[in-house]
Amino acid sequence: MVAVKKRSASPVGLVGKPSAFHTSVTLFTTSAAPGTNGNEATVSDGSTSVRRSKRIKLEQTEYAAPDQDENHSEFSDSEPSPPRKRKTRGNVKNAAASSSTVKVEEVDVKTIVTPTKKSKKQTSPRKPKPIQQVLAVPHPAPLQWKETYDTIKRMRENIVAPVDTMGCDQAQYKEQDPKSRRFSTLVSLMLSSQTKDEVTDAAVSKLREALGGSLTVEAMIHADDTTIAEAIAKVGFWRRKTEYLKKAAQKLKDEFDSDVPKTVDELCSLPGVGPKMAFLALQVAWNINVGIGVDVHVHRITNRLGWHKPPTKNPEETRLNLQSWLPTELHPEINHLLVGFGQMVCLPVGPKCDECELSSGLCPSARKVTKTTKSRKVTKTSRSKSNGGPKIEIKLEEQIEETVIEPPTDAPSPLTDID
Repeated sequence: MVAVKKRSASPVGLVGKPSAFHTSVTLFTTSAAPGTNGNEATVSDGSTSVRRSKRIKLEQTEYAAPDQDENHSEFSDSEPSPPRKRKTRGNVKNAAASSSTVKVEEVDVKTIVTPTKKSKKQTSPRKPKPIQQVLAVPHPAPLQWKETYDTIKRMRENIVAPVDTMGCDQAQYKEQDPKSRRFSTLVSLMLSSQTKDEVTDAAVSKLREALGGSLTVEAMIHADDTTIAEAIAKVGFWRRKTEYLKKAAQKLKDEFDSDVPKTVDELCSLPGVGPKMAFLALQVAWNINVGIGVDVHVHRITNRLGWHKPPTKNPEETRLNLQSWLPTELHPEINHLLVGFGQMVCLPVGPKCDECELSSGLCPSARKVTKTTKSRKVTKTSRSKSNGGPKIEIKLEEQIEETVIEPPTDAPSPLTDID
C-alpha cells in the first residue's frame, strides 16, 4: 500500500466513513452544498470556483511482487544491477491482515572490514656474541721473531715510557679496598681509549678527588653527570665516557655485586668496554691470563715487523694471530713491552729508525738514514776604521745532509700510521 498525496478543494465540512478495503482506515469526504461537488466552492456572485485542498489523503494501490525466479532471469551477472526503489512510508497498520501484497525490497549489506596491522612479535634482547679466542687455522710463527722480541726487551730496559709510570696498572695503588682497586683499574682502561697516558692518569686522579677520595661503584652511581664530566673533560670522547661510567657502575652493582667480573664476555657486556680492555683488566685486576690486550701500538708495531701475512686490518685480527703462535707465558707482558716501545721509539709518525737496533736487519720496515757533512769557506771583507785598510775574515761552515732510504714497497706500511 502506497500513500499518495492528493490536493482537493477546501470542503465545507468533512464526513468520515470506514474504508471498504481496510477497517482500520477512515476515509474523509466533504459535505458539499447542493448542486456542487466536493471540489467546488460558492463565490459571492453565485458562481463556483475550484479551490485546491491542502489536506493529505491516503490511497491504497495493489500490486503483486514479481517472482524471485523472474528477477533472477531478468538480471544476469553480466548486466548492471537495476536502480533500487525507495520505500515510501505510509500510515498502514496490520499489513499482514490486508489482502493487498506489499513489495519488500532486499538489499545486500556488505560488511567492510578494516584491515588491522599485524603486531610485531616481541623478541628477547639479542645476546652479545662471545669473544673469539682461537683461529680456525693458526698463523705460522714469523722467522726470527724470538730474536726480535728479545732485542725490543733489551732496549726497553733503558727506556722509561709514559706507560711505565702512568699506565692502567698504576691506578690501583692509590686505593685500599680490593674492590676499589679493581674498579679503578677498569675506570682507567675505560678512559684510556683515544687518550694519552699522561692525560688519562690526570683524569683518574681528578675523578677520584671529585668522588670523595676513592673510586668506588657506589660513589660513581650517586655522582651527578656534571661532576664526572668536569673531572674527565680532557680525555677523548669525555661526554660518551661519562655516560659509560654511570651505566657500567650501575650494572656492576646490579649483576656483579659491585665488583669487576672475571670473564671476558661479562666485561665486554659493560658499556664502553671492548676486548682489549677486558683482557688487560683481567690481567691487572685478577691476575687472569686468557688472551692478549692489543691496542694501536701493538697492532702497528707487529705489522711493521712483518709478523702478519697478510697484514691485519684491525687490532682484533692482530690479537687472534698473535695468540695462535706466541707462547702463552708472553701474553701478559707483550702489551706493556710494545706500548712503551711505540711511545718512545717506533712512533706512529716519524719512527726513530736510526736509534733502533732492529734497523740492522730485523725490521723490514726500517728506514735507513745516511748523514753526509759538507764544508765550505765563507770570506767576509770589512774596512777597519783605524788604518782604513780592508779586513778579511774567513769562516768555515759545515752543512749536514741526511738521506733517508725507504724500505721496499712490499713492506707492510713502514711510514704510515696504522692507528
